[in-house]
Amino acid sequence: MDVSRRTLIVGGTSAIVGAGVGAGVGAGVTGLVSTERTGPVLWQRGDRSGAPRVGGLHLQYGADASTEVVVSWHTASAVCNPRILFGTPDDGLGQSAAAETVSYRDAASNTEVLVHHARLAHLAPDTDYVYAAVHDGASPELGTARTAPRGRSALRFTSFGDQSTPTLDALVASAFGSDNRGSPAAGDVTTAVERARPLFNLVNGDLCYANLSSDRIRTWSDWFENSSRSARHRPWMPAAGNHENELGNGPIGYGAYQAYFALPDSGSDPELRGLWYGFTAGSVRVISLSNDDICYQDGGNSYVRGYSGGAQKRWLEVELERTRRNGDIDWIVVCMHQTAVSTGNRTNGADLGIREDWLPLFDRFGVDLIVCGHEHHYERSHPIRGVLPTDTLTPATVDTHPTQIDTSKGTVHLVIGGGGTSIPSNKMFFPQPRCRVLTSVGGVDPATGQRIPNYIEEPAAWSAFRDPVNPYGFVAFDVDPGKPGGMTTMAATYYAVHGPFGEVTPVDRFTLTRPRRGG
Repeated sequence: MDVSRRTLIVGGTSAIVGAGVGAGVGAGVTGLVSTERTGPVLWQRGDRSGAPRVGGLHLQYGADASTEVVVSWHTASAVCNPRILFGTPDDGLGQSAAAETVSYRDAASNTEVLVHHARLAHLAPDTDYVYAAVHDGASPELGTARTAPRGRSALRFTSFGDQSTPTLDALVASAFGSDNRGSPAAGDVTTAVERARPLFNLVNGDLCYANLSSDRIRTWSDWFENSSRSARHRPWMPAAGNHENELGNGPIGYGAYQAYFALPDSGSDPELRGLWYGFTAGSVRVISLSNDDICYQDGGNSYVRGYSGGAQKRWLEVELERTRRNGDIDWIVVCMHQTAVSTGNRTNGADLGIREDWLPLFDRFGVDLIVCGHEHHYERSHPIRGVLPTDTLTPATVDTHPTQIDTSKGTVHLVIGGGGTSIPSNKMFFPQPRCRVLTSVGGVDPATGQRIPNYIEEPAAWSAFRDPVNPYGFVAFDVDPGKPGGMTTMAATYYAVHGPFGEVTPVDRFTLTRPRRGG
């Protein structure tokens, strides 16, 4: 079907924008005022052709977030002519881009899912766009997108991990519940992130826990239905976590994740596509890593440590070296799932593999910020660089100021794992900061089917802040480029999320600073 004025009634097109256009940097989350819609937006005429609906609409950035956006959606059966109609709010939906279709077949259900990715290239930087995703016979789904600024400019991004879904869709103990560690908070966090209006959101792994579910496809669909409320307006850029590893789906278990997302090309082999990548927004370079490649813990449906044969580490070294040479980049932010630091007791703990493989590179090239999940709580490290003379490579603290942090001296690690899962760990901290480091694994535990972890416990002098009160939340980062020859800053606030309307409470505020590079 064609999208025409009979299908879209948009009042100059700007009416479809709503709260989705723009990424206001100055206003706080609690002060956000939503745009009221005063007229009709979309005439939803019922589909009569039997075509599947446009489901799970979401955005991703390309490697250059100032000019490239990918619009994606999925269907349960083949469709004809999947495409995006798009333009600026002033010009309307006058341009089009065809979507490419990829698919995967879920090994548990033998069900095929088709995912359609339309790449919008050569866009104008720092510009609002409106779009409609459609295929023949389906009603269009609308969204908005904003490209990143090119060069130094103020911007906001957000981050959290370990979300799951807010739906009760499985029989658990003879009643409907969640078999993928879901809770209503997963929906609350999406609402809160959208109220914050970031330019983009980083999802630090364990998106929906489909590998625990009796219906993996439905779990992915539920996650996209929830996240699409925000992700159709701003890219949710993910990192692969251990619960994205699904037995039988692809050569190493990430086939579903790799199909649903069209992420920037890292030059990896096809079977590793999308598992690590980078993109640039303003003066921020974001690097997403897949930690199961180097972690000791056995946490997925299959044990895949070492799956890239060192390819990811070689790519990371080249990527970090190139980024630090680039005078237009001030900030390096790494998004990943498992963590090198944790003060949780009886939780996953810190993984020695990250300390062995990633931290020396982070130190060598001066990475500013790490955002991760895996532990289902919030905590923050002091800036760390180098290690103490221990078998566990304990990170060395370089400064202990509680709120003003110069990241040119050391890297700050944030654990932001309260995205909505039903098993928060904020009540499981050691009374005084200590860290359980997972140093190796033993034989397979018959009860879990996974290798038994071995831990060493140590002091955690690097611990700066922990939130034992609030189970759910996210962090918002506001980048101020500063003046030439001066300092650039990144003001960060951890917000605890309460209730279905995305109400938030600021819990931890701190500011990262570093000398501005180049001119």
